[in-house]
Amino acid sequence: MSLPPHPGIFAVIERQYGRSEPTPPLRLFDGTEPEGVPLTLVRARQLLYDRSVNPAARVALWRQVVERSRFDTDSSDWPMAVVWLGLPGLRRTAYNIAWRFRAERGEVESELVTGYLEALAGVGVDDSDPGGAILRSACSRAWDAWRTARLETAMEDVEGAGTSIGTEADGFWQADYEPVPGHPGLSATVRITVPAHRVEGVRLGALAQAWGAADTATSVGHSGRGRQVATISLRRVGRHR
Repeated sequence: MSLPPHPGIFAVIERQYGRSEPTPPLRLFDGTEPEGVPLTLVRARQLLYDRSVNPAARVALWRQVVERSRFDTDSSDWPMAVVWLGLPGLRRTAYNIAWRFRAERGEVESELVTGYLEALAGVGVDDSDPGGAILRSACSRAWDAWRTARLETAMEDVEGAGTSIGTEADGFWQADYEPVPGHPGLSATVRITVPAHRVEGVRLGALAQAWGAADTATSVGHSGRGRQVATISLRRVGRHR
């Protein structure tokens, strides 16, 4: 039994426009017919992402997509059918952003569709790779939006978190963590922010000292993937400590 489609804008567009056949149809200019071979919407989407197709024919097909996107929405289904054609190029990014930032899938899809439509409106008629330019622009915009949103995520009791580190008047510490989904135990990317003139003095021992854990740091090592700076192991101490 197959699972129902994810409830979002992508699913709505798939249901409403996947079987439509707006006119005039797209045409494949592969050299067999001077006026091109008319295509169904499903076949056109297959060819747009098929790298075995002649590159010039794919470019010509994407240019027709750009042209159809500018049709009047009141008199044609093409503007939304054009979005349907772009979904295969947006799905992977939608999944990756939702997984990476734990974002709401519907919001990610909406951002991608908005970026896709804006890219269609801004692509040049002489662009050598209109399809690539459109999809890169839409996906890059969505990634940037969620990276910015992550930096602006509010935290409760920020003042309390700051005072526990014991900062001086001339500087501050900032620690961010981002657990890796599915990874057992504590897994975090730690970022420390201090004034520029103190950057060279920041070391793992300084962090342990500032957090009152200098005498409980038992090991420094490397584990897991990526470029890890260090691991600090802490043990529970008595109540009098």
